Amino acid sequence: MTNYVAFDIGGTNTQYALVTDTGALRDQGSFPTGQMRQDNLNALVKTVARYQADADIAGIGVSAPGIITKDGYMITGGAVMSLYEFPLAQTLSDMLDLPVHVENDANAAAIAEHWLGNAQDVSDYICLVLGTGIGGGIVLNNAVYRGAHGMAGEIGWSITHDLDYTHNFEAASLNFSAAVVSGLVRRYNASLAQFSPMAQPLADAADILALAHEHDRIASPIYRQYLDDVTVMLLNLIGTLDPERILIGGGISANDRFMAELQVHFDEFIARHESLNRVSPRLHFKLMPAGLRNNAGLIGAVYPLTQA
Repeated sequence: MTNYVAFDIGGTNTQYALVTDTGALRDQGSFPTGQMRQDNLNALVKTVARYQADADIAGIGVSAPGIITKDGYMITGGAVMSLYEFPLAQTLSDMLDLPVHVENDANAAAIAEHWLGNAQDVSDYICLVLGTGIGGGIVLNNAVYRGAHGMAGEIGWSITHDLDYTHNFEAASLNFSAAVVSGLVRRYNASLAQFSPMAQPLADAADILALAHEHDRIASPIYRQYLDDVTVMLLNLIGTLDPERILIGGGISANDRFMAELQVHFDEFIARHESLNRVSPRLHFKLMPAGLRNNAGLIGAVYPLTQA
């Protein structure tokens, strides 16, 4: 059995685990993602050193947000500003004297789902990661579609709301409406502050969902709008890429009630869209949670190393 260390870097926390060449995860944990580049590097190296004390490590897999070249250079880093324009793979490899593979987080999730998850039997699918922002792993004809610059799948940049010429146009994008942190949590707290300026803001989407299910007058309309925005994104992807399946990943996908409500919303929107409704009996649009849930990024980051 060969062991690898996997990291899934998010805007808030970095998950880690020991991953075997069969995709099994052991000894998982997390640490806060720092604002300073060196702090993050030190935390990654310290974690690997701890694993090396008990096992031989064959390589490091990193799942990270942003636009990433094939050699692991971070052109952007999503919400992790310290990773912008940074050779993460080469730097970590030099620090650890180990092979390092760095993959966009949504692509890593999509790879994992094809290896061990809910896309093992399909060749055209999309894996959406709903987190601080939105990432999309697009697989066409059994291959990850990366685009000309490695930017394919930045679905969160898509603009779906009316433009306001007095603001940054990205404020009208899916990242600021259909993402969990930049969308749902941010919009709830903005609405809460308008209603009650001294109220304590919430940081956990699960708390907002719980309030919405209790018909809280602030959380309920925000959550309804969030479901609308996510569903509009799904319909646009279906019309553009015609996937066999769309998988929903990220922490919120582990909430069974959210997934059930999203499915109801999805079915309603399909029924209200004349063209999609006309073809839906034949095409059978399929929405599913990512089978590996929040572990997909860790597993997918390691997979290319197992094939080397």
